[in-house]
Amino acid sequence: MFSPEDRERIREQFIEKARGDSHVVAAAAVGSSAGGEDRWSDIDLTFGVAEGVPVEVVLAPWTQSLEADFDAVVLFDLPVRSTIYRVFLLPGILQVDLSFTPAAAFGALGPRFHLLFGEVGQPPASAPLPWSDNLFGIGMHHVVRAHVCIERGRPWQAEYWIHEARDNALSLACRRLGLDVSHGRGYDQLPPEVREGFAGALVRDLTEDELRRALAVAAAGLLREADAPAEVVAQLRTRVAELCRPTPF
Repeated sequence: MFSPEDRERIREQFIEKARGDSHVVAAAAVGSSAGGEDRWSDIDLTFGVAEGVPVEVVLAPWTQSLEADFDAVVLFDLPVRSTIYRVFLLPGILQVDLSFTPAAAFGALGPRFHLLFGEVGQPPASAPLPWSDNLFGIGMHHVVRAHVCIERGRPWQAEYWIHEARDNALSLACRRLGLDVSHGRGYDQLPPEVREGFAGALVRDLTEDELRRALAVAAAGLLREADAPAEVVAQLRTRVAELCRPTPF
């Protein structure tokens, strides 16, 4: 496992590399690198690319350098508008997230953004996650799919859908309390009494009775956190009761 000292040393090397790259005109620390870092945080840096230079032209030699100098492995790319995010894994299980954006669109897309050098442009307004406005409805979809999978004798797929329904309910609880909804970041900050209400939604084995029990708890939590009109919740409560046995609601 990497040490915080290793992480800081490597991050400084990346920043110096960026300062010496004529195609990189700005850099910023983002995510946990811009605040809230702990023992297990990764390196998260974003770079502005000079006007007229394709992002891929800069990303390719950076990747070659990381592979050669740091024994890095590329995990995946995530293109978002004009930005390319590339995620690397270094020895010691150190994750490095680097993103490259044309200078005109370079800037803060979230609250954690610390400019290291250069100037910011005019980044487009960040769009909400496509599922974030429909957590309850999509969660109810997951409940139904879990039920269908149990009926079809597909316990592994049923467990997947139960997990998804529980996560949507927990995300609704986070949103209600003003916590971070993305990637489960707010779950551990939920009040104990809220978390405890979802503990039973964890599937302990793949027997039919256990899957139905966990599904009932996940569905109850989803209905409890619903942000839909009361009459809609009442209708769905009746219908879900037909699917989940036993029903704790």
